[in-house]
Amino acid sequence: MEKFVLRYFNLIRTIIAIIIGVVISVFLIYLISKDPLFSLRSFLLGPLLSKSRFSNVIETASPIIFCGLAIAIAFQAKQFNIGAEGSLFLGAAVGTAFAVSTNLPGFLHIPMVLLTAGLTGACWGFIPGILKAKWNASELVSSLMLNYVAYFLGLYLINFHFRDKQAGFLVSHQLPETAWLNQFIPGTRIHWGILLSLAFALLVYYFLYHTTTGYELRTTGFNERFARFGGISVFKIIILCQVMLGFIAGIGGMTEVMGIHRRFNWQMSPGYGWDGIVVAIIGRNHPLLIIAAAFFLSYIRVGGQVLNLLSDVPSEMVFVIQSIIILLITAEAFLSQWKFRITVREAEKQEALHASTV
Repeated sequence: MEKFVLRYFNLIRTIIAIIIGVVISVFLIYLISKDPLFSLRSFLLGPLLSKSRFSNVIETASPIIFCGLAIAIAFQAKQFNIGAEGSLFLGAAVGTAFAVSTNLPGFLHIPMVLLTAGLTGACWGFIPGILKAKWNASELVSSLMLNYVAYFLGLYLINFHFRDKQAGFLVSHQLPETAWLNQFIPGTRIHWGILLSLAFALLVYYFLYHTTTGYELRTTGFNERFARFGGISVFKIIILCQVMLGFIAGIGGMTEVMGIHRRFNWQMSPGYGWDGIVVAIIGRNHPLLIIAAAFFLSYIRVGGQVLNLLSDVPSEMVFVIQSIIILLITAEAFLSQWKFRITVREAEKQEALHASTV
């Protein structure tokens, strides 16, 4: 049992942090609400009691998975790029411009639009990558500032060159049907983008844990100096992880446009890139755990909306839960004494076993 705990300690600690966050939220709801049982039912079970709400959970999870994977790749290399939001926004804007400007058959149009959005995001991710690799500029600062540049560039492109003037509000022209990601469950907006996000999670997992480049990327994250002495090109790894971040985030933004809105209608940043940071932290930067983290975050977001609509508890309660969970997960001292005691006991057992065999 103790070996199991040591092996999966980070996962167990994350689950305990989530449970504590939910328990605290239940306590706060009891303090705030005049009808706490109804409020708890709305929050915890609300997304499951309606087909449309449950479909919203799945729809919301799709771009969050993309951004979580993008952020995780950079975090695995200890590159704190938070530019997924900018790559997602600008990638979707340029992808939309390409989609409405071209006329191709569906089997070719969809991959070309996604590739355009991904390459746009990759180019945007290259900027903080080369600044970090060549001049040691902080990728945290540069990617954060570039998010705002990407936001205004995307708005300029759509509002001044590809705006649908007949729509009555600031949106792009509608994408041609050959560039739509079909919604395949009647009565919902669940589209093929969610399956694409799951496929990307498997590809990123394979890349990180079953390829030489993925090993080099993770080794650079563990110890950059050791990686240099081992002959790994840290310069290449820094740029690669930033480019991959932008590529995946750009595709994630475009799938949302192609599958849900069918036109670019964001006049404010959608926030999926920031959600990607949250799920990367909750999922411990593991591609498969990020899937679960994205669905968890999406579920409590929809639950918070139901809570706000049907009860007297504000939806900001969701952000309280989210903050508590992240604080507990990122606090290295949380449960560290428990891990230390288990490690000592396991070492004493091994020492006693070795002594008895001598």
